[in-house]
Amino acid sequence: MGSVSDTKRKCMGDDCDNDAGTLQCPTCLKLGQKESYFCSQDCFKRNWGTHKALHKKGNNFLSNFITPKVVSEPDPDTGLYNPFPTFAFTGPLRPVYPLSERRQVPKSIRHPDYAVTGRPASEIAQRYSNKVEILDKAGQDGMRKVCKLAREVLDIAAAAAKPGVTTDYIDEVVHNACIERDSYPSPLNYVNFPKSVCTSPNEVICHGIPDKRVLLDGDILNIDISLYHGGYHADLNETYYIGDKARADPDSVRVVEAARECLDEAIKIVKPGTAFREYGNVIEKHAKSKDCSVIKTYCGHGINSLFHCTPNIPHYAKNKAIGTAKEGMCFTIEPMIALGTHKDTTWPDDWTSVTQDGKRTAQFEHTLLVTADGVEILTARNENSPGGPIPIPAVKV
Repeated sequence: MGSVSDTKRKCMGDDCDNDAGTLQCPTCLKLGQKESYFCSQDCFKRNWGTHKALHKKGNNFLSNFITPKVVSEPDPDTGLYNPFPTFAFTGPLRPVYPLSERRQVPKSIRHPDYAVTGRPASEIAQRYSNKVEILDKAGQDGMRKVCKLAREVLDIAAAAAKPGVTTDYIDEVVHNACIERDSYPSPLNYVNFPKSVCTSPNEVICHGIPDKRVLLDGDILNIDISLYHGGYHADLNETYYIGDKARADPDSVRVVEAARECLDEAIKIVKPGTAFREYGNVIEKHAKSKDCSVIKTYCGHGINSLFHCTPNIPHYAKNKAIGTAKEGMCFTIEPMIALGTHKDTTWPDDWTSVTQDGKRTAQFEHTLLVTADGVEILTARNENSPGGPIPIPAVKV
């Protein structure tokens, strides 16, 4: 006859080491996840903000094994397909699958805590803390080093971004450049993100997954680079013109240059004592002057030994961000600017964020260190960095 195991279940609460009781998450039960136990109702409520992410398909481990219900037939000649053929896409862009296999990082390179599990435990442990870390000299030097490496990788990726190449190829270039610098590509398996870089073309706001789509003359492309080296993360991105047609399109240039300028304007006021809510006022004012909108869903963030942490830096006006900049703080500012609506939606891959009206969007990001009298742009462009500002071309009548 069968016997009852002596091993007790552990509570699912991220901040709890207690044995679980009989309380189960009702949503998990509906989804068929039967091992979701908590020690008490209070613990369940306290951890709801984190736990509910498991209900999303992209964060549900079952999604790695269950094939989507509707998948288009692969092209017989190329084997390529759209994995979401019934989804109401907001613009002309479509995903092109299959994705390439996950790229490997040598064990000799230091890995972040989520590299295997996809779960950033160190971030989760501090999720409810409002304390912003002040870096000492060693921490600041560590950030300078990793940010210098990240700039090198972004410049290499930007040089490879041209008509005719796929974003998956750019992912390969980025991955290899990280390995060559003894660095782990921070996006890889972060909350199960499948690639080493985010590539976001045209109407994609952020978190685009590199795939087999070929870049076209006329596209704009954001490349978002993050590295982990020596125990610290770096984060930066730029939006690039793909081919001459993109540089000749007034609307594409308007949104790209507006995003670039919004970041520049916000950085001008970074110094000890500046309230975190002020950056959004500066950004939105400039975006509106260019007849553009500011995406509100995503924000800048603290960065150091953690990929994402406090403070949050909203990019829109009249936000309620708490706190002020202090010497030794490190955070990103990364405004996402759109030609049309600020409202976003997400593809069924649970990562790719796009504008609801399908109009183009652009983003720029720097990792910043607050100094005694201002700011140090740790991910600043080099003299020979690809890209850079261009004038808006005249509208042809």
